Amino acid sequence: MTMARSLLYQGLYGIWAFLMCFAFLPSLILPFWASKFIAKFWTKSVYWLLRTTCGLTYRIEGADQIPNGPVLYASKHQSVWDTLFFPYEVEDSVIVLKRELFWLPFFGWYAKKYGSIGIDRGAGGAAIRQMLREARKAIEKGRPVVIFPEGTRMPPGEKGVYQSGVAALYNDLKVPVVPVALNSGLFWPRRRLIRRQGVITLRFLPPIPPGLPRKEFMRRLETDLEAAQADLCSPEHGE
Repeated sequence: MTMARSLLYQGLYGIWAFLMCFAFLPSLILPFWASKFIAKFWTKSVYWLLRTTCGLTYRIEGADQIPNGPVLYASKHQSVWDTLFFPYEVEDSVIVLKRELFWLPFFGWYAKKYGSIGIDRGAGGAAIRQMLREARKAIEKGRPVVIFPEGTRMPPGEKGVYQSGVAALYNDLKVPVVPVALNSGLFWPRRRLIRRQGVITLRFLPPIPPGLPRKEFMRRLETDLEAAQADLCSPEHGE
């Protein structure tokens, strides 16, 4: 039954995505409000499709801990679902992603127009400097920035290497960092067609204030995220 529902979702999603790719083209020459509208409309439609075909929904914990003003979100990354969440639930959020995604027809065009920050992961220090410039512009406009510290999707229960980019942003932007734990990979596994029934949990953790030494910040970020991650990926949350 789970596989049948997943295949139904994939079929309907493919048709819907094909149609919307062309329907959204006018937004590329319209002001930002159009990109903002399609980001929310697209995610809302995908969430509806997931709920009706696969019985997959989500809940948010800890939203009351998000401070007012500019914020940097440092999120775990397990699934494509994670990249859908932030433009929908976090107003005007700018996501740091790998530059190669900009090369994808349609998706890359829309992501770039929305203001996403594309990073050339092979460019070393030049990539960091570019990311900082674009992140500063976003923060100055009042837009929160989202980064996945491990740089790629990791299966539930596994930990990647926390990259230096998140520390560079923390030191440069001088804004609170909100760690974000989640368990989307339990229901939407990486590189698989399966979409399992259940409730994805995304948890905003207490913010880390600006001004900490680099090593202390990285240690706290990793400790807080991995502890919350272990809890969210335990068997009782995967049902």
